[in-house]
Amino acid sequence: MGAGHAHDLYRHADTPLHRLPPQCKLVAVLLFVLAVVATPRDRFWAFGVYALLLAAVAAVGRVPAGYVLRRVVVEIPFVVFAFALPFLASGPTVDVLGVDVSRDGLYGAWNILAKGTLGVVASILLAATTPLRDLLLGMERLRMPQLLVQIMQFMLRYSEVISGETGRMKVARESRGFQARDVRQLPVVAKSAGALFIRSYERGERVHLAMLSRGYTGTMPVVTDVRASAAQWGVSAALPAAAALACAVAWLAGA
Repeated sequence: MGAGHAHDLYRHADTPLHRLPPQCKLVAVLLFVLAVVATPRDRFWAFGVYALLLAAVAAVGRVPAGYVLRRVVVEIPFVVFAFALPFLASGPTVDVLGVDVSRDGLYGAWNILAKGTLGVVASILLAATTPLRDLLLGMERLRMPQLLVQIMQFMLRYSEVISGETGRMKVARESRGFQARDVRQLPVVAKSAGALFIRSYERGERVHLAMLSRGYTGTMPVVTDVRASAAQWGVSAALPAAAALACAVAWLAGA
């Protein structure tokens, strides 16, 4: 297993946020998202507080706003659904720019947009400040099932291998004059996909046999042990603690 596979979202920097152990950041993001989800949808000010908290985290981690905004597009399918909700939901209606839309649908659309966007931004900040390999080590420290961690480790390592194999097969096809112009070329593409599957399966068997010959017993050796001090846990607790306070005030204000 390679030790350091950086993903596209990671930004190399030396900041207090980058230096925090991955398990601390994972727990902080999880608790923050839970606080956001638990907030009543009609407490608009609370979502503004959450946005400010994420902006502060981005500033500490030196993650530019444009960098985050370019990657928020991943939630576009949810945005489309949210915009359609006021027209699809039933119940009392309100007039918006001369169009009658469902009041509950409007609240539902806001609920999806606000909470979904905050969760996506929190995840982007986590990925931008933590290498993927470290995230897996953090999951291992949090006692995530070993089998799941190993599956993700192999996905991380061998997705690059399969991508390289796909690229070489593409070059081989094109060097023989193949060009995918219309549906008539689909049989060739389908055969290539089948060949890629067989090659991947055979490679997986060879890798497994090689691991067994080197003493693999179901658990991977710990190459880097990521530990967190009490001070680091305390620093990482600042974000979820502030979010939990805002959530509690939002509930108490509506009581």
